[in-house]
Parts: sequence; C-alpha cells; structure tokens
Amino acid sequence: MVMKWTEEAEAAIRKVPFFVRKKVRKRVEGEAAKAGKGQVTLAQVKVTQARFLSKMSSEIKGYQVETCFGSGGCPNRVHAGEGLLSKIETLLKEADLLSFLRERVKGDLKFHHEFRVAIAECPNACSQPQIKGVGIIAAALPRVTDEPCVGCGACVTACKENAIELAGEPESPGIAFDRCLMCGQCISACPRGTLMEEKRGYRVQLGGRLGRHPRLAMELPGIYTEEEVLAILGNCIRFFKEKSRHGERFSHLLTEADLQKMVPGPGGD
Repeated sequence: MVMKWTEEAEAAIRKVPFFVRKKVRKRVEGEAAKAGKGQVTLAQVKVTQARFLSKMSSEIKGYQVETCFGSGGCPNRVHAGEGLLSKIETLLKEADLLSFLRERVKGDLKFHHEFRVAIAECPNACSQPQIKGVGIIAAALPRVTDEPCVGCGACVTACKENAIELAGEPESPGIAFDRCLMCGQCISACPRGTLMEEKRGYRVQLGGRLGRHPRLAMELPGIYTEEEVLAILGNCIRFFKEKSRHGERFSHLLTEADLQKMVPGPGGD
C-alpha cells in the first residue's frame, strides 16, 4: 500500500537534508502506518523529524552505501552491481568504522561523519557518485571490430554524447573516446557486431562532497575490475583511518597528489 502525503507534508520532507531524507521519509510513513493513518500530514512529519534528529547518533553505523535503481529494470543499466554491493558492505563492516569514529570524534556522531560510498550502474549516476567519498560507476568500453558496418546509424543515434560518427568508404564507426562515457549503449544498438565490448568494469571517482566547500570527485583513469575496486576501497579506508584525527571527512583529507596512491599495483599501494 502506497502511503499518501499532503502537499504540506511533501514540501516539508523536501527541506530535510538529502542524505537523511530517505531515512526520515521511511520513518514518517512507518510511524503513520503504525498509528493507523492512511495519509501523512505536516504535523506527522514534524514530530517524526524531531524524534529522528534527536536520536541521530543511534542511527549511525560508520558508513553509508547508496545505490541506484538499476536492479529494478533500468534500461540504461551497463551491468549488475549486486555482487559488488554485497562485497563492499562486507568490507565496510569489517573495517569497523563506527568504533573508529567514536574514538576520534568528540561529542555525538552525525551522518556527515560517516564514510560514504555510491554505486551507479550507468553514467546517469542516480546515486550521485560524484559527490561521495568513493563513487563507483559501471562501464563498458566499446571497440570497433572487423565485422563490416552496414551504415544503419543505430550507434550514432544511441550515443547521447555525440562520440560516434560514421565515416569512410565503406562506412565504419569512429569513436571519440574523450567524449565517450562507456555507457555501452552503442554496443547494444549495433545489429552486426561491428561494435563490441573491449572491457567491462567500473570507473572510480574519489573525494566528492557537498557542504560549505563542495567538490566534485576526482576520477581515476581507466576501468577497474571488481577485485580492483575492492582493493581501491580498502586503500581509501586505510588512508582515512591514518589521516582522520578528529573525524575529518575522507574528501577533506584526499588531495590530487594522493589520488594515485589509492590504486593497487605499480604507482599505488
């Protein structure tokens, strides 16, 4: 059953900070249903919001992981990320970030203290990885094969970045990789296999945040496997624990000079 909201209640919930809005909304609807109400009013929002914020520290687990709605059948989905999500959750739990934050932060913990990760299954990035400490975006790098192109233009139409054009005689697709977001749409659209998948994995962005001093995340070059993503996340957690003395956010600690250190292997840890 979908809970109805009054216009005043909807307006009020939109003013709640986005990073706790889902939690507050779910709590409001749960308390309204428990009270036998079929509609959420402004009064219900205010009561639940006040109760929620007053007990914020009890809701904190040390980290946040946000995902998009790709698993619900999104047509833009590059590939499934449920397996990676489970492994990331396990890694974050094992890091015991809650105990770490309790040791380093004076006073009550707030949601902004938590280590934040976002997983997006396409470049539309509904989970907003660009403004999280660690952003992970599914990617599929296209390549042109030897299969003759029929010149149908399906790949050109599918590419929203205008990164593909047909040229030559006979026609063949050319890819401008400086504009390609590796969404895989051109691969899916090609009827002949002229465009195929060169590599599948994840783009990784680090150090994004909102707040008084916002910054978009910095992207690591290349596409990474699931195992490499987990290794990068592990390096980020270790860096965070080494550098955060008083609960400073990961994004405030990470500089461009530190970026490559997060990558496992040569040049990294």
